[in-house]
Amino acid sequence: MARVMTYAVIAEAFLIPLAPLAAMAVLLVGGAALLLRLRIDPSFHLRRLPYDAPALLFVVIGLLSVAAAPDKSFSFYNFYHLVPIYALTYLLVGQTLRTARELQRIVLAMAASAVIVILYGFYQFIFGIDISAMKWVDGEAFPELSKRVFSTWENPNILAGYLDIVACLAVGLMAALPRGWRILAILILVGALACLGMTYARGACLVIAVVLAGYGVLRDWRVLAGIVVIGAGALLFDPVLADRLLSVFTRVDTSSEMRLAFWESTIAMILDHPFLGIGWGVYFMVYPEYDFYLQGAPVQIVHAHNMYLNYAAEIGVPGALSFLWFFFGSLTLAFRTPRKTPLWEAELAAHESAWKTLADVRAGLERWRRRRFTEGLSLGLGLALISVALNGITDHLLFNIPSSMLLWMLAAMTAAVHTAAGEMKES
Repeated sequence: MARVMTYAVIAEAFLIPLAPLAAMAVLLVGGAALLLRLRIDPSFHLRRLPYDAPALLFVVIGLLSVAAAPDKSFSFYNFYHLVPIYALTYLLVGQTLRTARELQRIVLAMAASAVIVILYGFYQFIFGIDISAMKWVDGEAFPELSKRVFSTWENPNILAGYLDIVACLAVGLMAALPRGWRILAILILVGALACLGMTYARGACLVIAVVLAGYGVLRDWRVLAGIVVIGAGALLFDPVLADRLLSVFTRVDTSSEMRLAFWESTIAMILDHPFLGIGWGVYFMVYPEYDFYLQGAPVQIVHAHNMYLNYAAEIGVPGALSFLWFFFGSLTLAFRTPRKTPLWEAELAAHESAWKTLADVRAGLERWRRRRFTEGLSLGLGLALISVALNGITDHLLFNIPSSMLLWMLAAMTAAVHTAAGEMKES
């Protein structure tokens, strides 16, 4: 059962960006294996992860919010089709990943799927994709913009949020990997940034610039220099991208105006329904009552284009606070993971005194490499969660099911890495 759980986690990590339904299927297989293992393996027990409490509280409050929904049957249907998937992802990943080797395998699976997503994005950009019927850009404000890639994701903004995560993980891992794998991480980083430019997603482009520039200033000037070179080259090569990014500071298009209007409407919802909200998943039903901008136009608004306001509106302020506790707790946990503990130093000293053969030296070197890997992964996860937090200000990417599955997986990986720094066994 242990192998089934591990393979299910690896398969889910690979499939989330490529085939979400298949990812859900292997998740169910892994969940069944987890339950069976608990029953037949007396040595296996569920372990407590650092932010289990707010995760459970979020699920409970989300369920209670169904009682406040104008259409309770739809809200409950939406809840039990989505939230258990996120919770089971967190449970399965958090309970399965107990060794550095397992963490390495899941990262490799995520890297493989990221390469496919990036290459498909390049394919769309090179061979063209018609977006004339898609409402992703203000055609009057940006008449030159004729294509925006979205690869295997639902739209360019969601792809851009995913690419931000990929870039952050690559940056965190670069310094912690052996030379060959480090080159691969750099190539994925460059590819992700190039594909990000092809989405023309202003918010995500600015977010990754801020995250990586901040990291470069605080930790590694080479990353800052690389971002400056890549960014300058992209802007010179593609004037449309430059105009698109500068528009954030120079003019307001319909996309920006609508976001401000959605936020105003959402704040009104929160003030009217502060405790249980309007009900899980029914934002589109309630929005017409608070429509201060579209004034009855035949357009369905499905979320608030702000992660924080959307949760507060749908499941109330207590539910939003439980999510923020879980989310920002996981974020800070990634940066709190011990870089070098006294326990590790004592273990290394003990091994050094026993190193009498080449095999002992190799074993010690392998332990050191795995510890460096967990440190780099922890950093990458922290940067990735920061990108999600910043993107959440101008969009609600977690409305997308694969994006939410990925977030809960990242949170569970963060908990596993934290455990790796303390109690996780070496293999």
